[in-house]
Amino acid sequence: MSDAGRSPEDILALRAQHLGPSLSVSYRRPLKMVRGEMQFLFDHTGQAYLDCVNNVCHVGHCHPKVVEAGQRQMAKLNTNTRYLHDSIVDYATELTSRFPDPLNVCYLVCSGSEANELALRLARTASGGHDLIVVDGGYHGNTSALVDISPYKHDGPGGRGSPDWVHTVSMPDTYRGTHRDPSLAGPAYAREVKDAASIATADKPNLAGFIHESVLSCGGQIPLPPGYLDAAYKATRSAGGVCIADEVQVGFGRVGEWLWGFELQNVVPDIVTLGKPMGNGHPLGAVLTTRDIARAFDNGMEYFNTFGGNPVSCAIGLAVLDVIEQEGLQEHARTVGNHFMQGLRDLQIRHPGIGDVRGHGLFLGIEFVKDPASRTPDAKTAGEVVEQMRDRHILLSSDGPYHNVIKIKPPMPFSVNDADRVIAEMDDVLKKGTGSTHDS
Repeated sequence: MSDAGRSPEDILALRAQHLGPSLSVSYRRPLKMVRGEMQFLFDHTGQAYLDCVNNVCHVGHCHPKVVEAGQRQMAKLNTNTRYLHDSIVDYATELTSRFPDPLNVCYLVCSGSEANELALRLARTASGGHDLIVVDGGYHGNTSALVDISPYKHDGPGGRGSPDWVHTVSMPDTYRGTHRDPSLAGPAYAREVKDAASIATADKPNLAGFIHESVLSCGGQIPLPPGYLDAAYKATRSAGGVCIADEVQVGFGRVGEWLWGFELQNVVPDIVTLGKPMGNGHPLGAVLTTRDIARAFDNGMEYFNTFGGNPVSCAIGLAVLDVIEQEGLQEHARTVGNHFMQGLRDLQIRHPGIGDVRGHGLFLGIEFVKDPASRTPDAKTAGEVVEQMRDRHILLSSDGPYHNVIKIKPPMPFSVNDADRVIAEMDDVLKKGTGSTHDS
């Protein structure tokens, strides 16, 4: 078999034979990728694609410093955390130093789903409660408990709705939601959190906590309005619950102005969960919390994770932190993101089908509508733009409750020239309409 391997058609046939049918693929004509380099992926023909959506490879696909760190440690030692090794304490020291006090204790796991699952256990043990307040459209992972607290899943196709211990509040969406004045929307939406906390504690103190993404991702790339988390956290803590910030998609400098998305709101959560970009594609996640919550969790039941915190994962995690700092990727996300945002807003002026452009840094959303006045969602155009951009060798994806938001969250080396290329190609697609494509 050549380096190109099987044909896309053969792989699709074998997937249909051996893999679960709920496992989806991207694009009408799926792509077979064989190599990655920084912000580019290469298919089996050698064609390069500008990657605007794979935020997992945070510092760039196959970044050489991350690859070398993993290879070096893998050739030396990989074992579990019951043996002493330097890399776990080196990594824990570096990771916790990047968080505000009192978030100075970490648990290392293998994924964002594992991190959020552990966060639920920590919250329930520390608070003594069971109920969770969640944000509509939220997604927190693929385990049964996390599907229960993810309206994106349990209210979507195949879902069974939320259990009675889950209390859902509205997305604080200033474009499409009930409260649209950004100066007033934060506290107004947060009143729903206060009301949900009252319901959870009506008969007895039973609130474990409030979990939220620091910028809503599957909900449609929605930034939280000013003051939202401050008011929501006060309501949660007054009811005896803890505040959990899910940073799995937006952490590690992606929002540009800050290293962590919750810092945009000038708050400090009780628990923070990390995943996706943490290992640049290597399975690595973490939970950060306070000393008091960690002590409460130390109730006699050991927490052990076979692979969490192993030497290879820690070496890779350290390399990712080093690259972010050495290459100035947080500031890069801010400057490139601001340039990209301005270019997209100029595009919005020329194309009224773009109803809204929003986000922070390199975490942006473009919402398509049929009519700017009514703001009727236009999933068809969003989907066609994604397909035609794929044919122009630019990878995008759509999301949101109405599937009408194109999400942009590229590897962090994504440049100003890359942003200009995306804007120019999207402008051309929208000018020509959705019937015109460039074949790959």
